[in-house]
This record gives sequence, C-alpha cells and structure tokens, in this order.
Amino acid sequence: MGGGVYTMESRVRYSEVDSERKLTMAALVNYMQDCCTFQSEELGIGVDYLGEHGAAWFLSSWQIELVRQLRFCDKIRISTWPYDFKGFYGYRNFTVEDELGNVCAYANSVWVFMDVRSGRPVKIYPELTEIYQMEERYPMQYGERKLQLPAALEAKGRFAVQQEHIDTNQHVNNECYVAMAGRYLPEHAVVKRLKAEYRKAAVLGDWIFPFVYQDSEHMVVSLADEQGRTFAAVEFGF
Repeated sequence: MGGGVYTMESRVRYSEVDSERKLTMAALVNYMQDCCTFQSEELGIGVDYLGEHGAAWFLSSWQIELVRQLRFCDKIRISTWPYDFKGFYGYRNFTVEDELGNVCAYANSVWVFMDVRSGRPVKIYPELTEIYQMEERYPMQYGERKLQLPAALEAKGRFAVQQEHIDTNQHVNNECYVAMAGRYLPEHAVVKRLKAEYRKAAVLGDWIFPFVYQDSEHMVVSLADEQGRTFAAVEFGF
C-alpha cells in the first residue's frame, strides 16, 4: 500500500464544540493529528513500528488557517500528505473540507524524527521515505516555524500536568497545549489562525506556568516551566 494523500471522514461531535457550538481549535488539531496517525498505522509504520525501533515523531510546529468556522454536526473530510523530508525533519500539509468539498481549514506542520532512547533527533529512515509518497505542498503563505514571544507577558498562575494529558510517548500531547492555551481566549473570540511551536516536552508531575499577551489582533500564550523556559508557545490570530 502506498502513501500519498490520506483522507478520513467524520462529523463534528457535541463533545468537540464550545458553548457556541463551534469546533474548538484543540479539537481541530486532534482531527489533523489523528488523520496522519491513521495514515502511518495503515502503512504499517505507526506506533508499534516506531516503538520497536525506539523512535518517534515529535511535532515541532503548527500553522493552521481557518477559512470557515466549523460547527456542531458538520460533515467533514480531513486529508493529509507529506511534501518533504530533510535530514530529521518531516513536512506535512492538511486540509479540512465540508461535505460540498469546500476547504474550511488548511495547515502546515513540521515534525522531528527522534531516537527516544538518546532523546536526540536522527535522520529519517530510508524505508520511511520510500513508503510515504511525496505530494506537492499546499498553496498557502508559509510563516516562520518559530514564534517570537512578546516582552509584555502576564503571568496567570500555575497548574499541574495530569495523567489525561499524557500520550504514548509519555509526554503531554500536542493538542493538550492548544487546549491549555485556549483557556485564556476572550469570550466570543473568533479565531482565524493558529500557530504553535513545541520547544520542550512536559511530563507527568511537571507544573505549567502560563504567560499571556493579548491585543486586538492576536493572543500569545507561553506555557512554561518554573524557570520560565517554554514548553510550548501558542498564538491565536483574530
């Protein structure tokens, strides 16, 4: 079975929407993450394969653009494909379409291939690049992978990493950082884009210290450790 474009269909569930019946950004991230995970599983290079080789894909960054707000009961089609591999970096696009085929969201993502035993990036195995089939990258405006944190960040207390935040890599799942940052969105905010940069993995028992900056155009959240070192930075554009 070859790679290339992988597609799955779903419907926006009640458990995935906010008080205004809009799909949350965290749920949208989950759809995209699940889609590429399912592709890897169907190609035989998923969680078990990676575990046997002591390897894992770690997400480095998201850039997600919303064309139309998805809502409760919408029928959707999520597609993903890799468009480049360079050293230990993998690059992957996503689209989310409604039942008429209109693109409601699209995204770019950057992944790092890791040796989990050494905790260091390693060159992507040649067999993986052969199984995944490259496609043309999506026609979008590609932004910088790294987020610049504003100087005027406001501390918002702290909270502990819980068991429900932990994924199969024994780290806080990518989506959870987006959900954590989303707690600080203003009421009735209309999010048009999301950027996220993952710098350091948080694990069970860690404390997370949120720092927030907001103006009329965007909100930036740094989710940091007690020394102020950022686990993940998330930017919501309005």
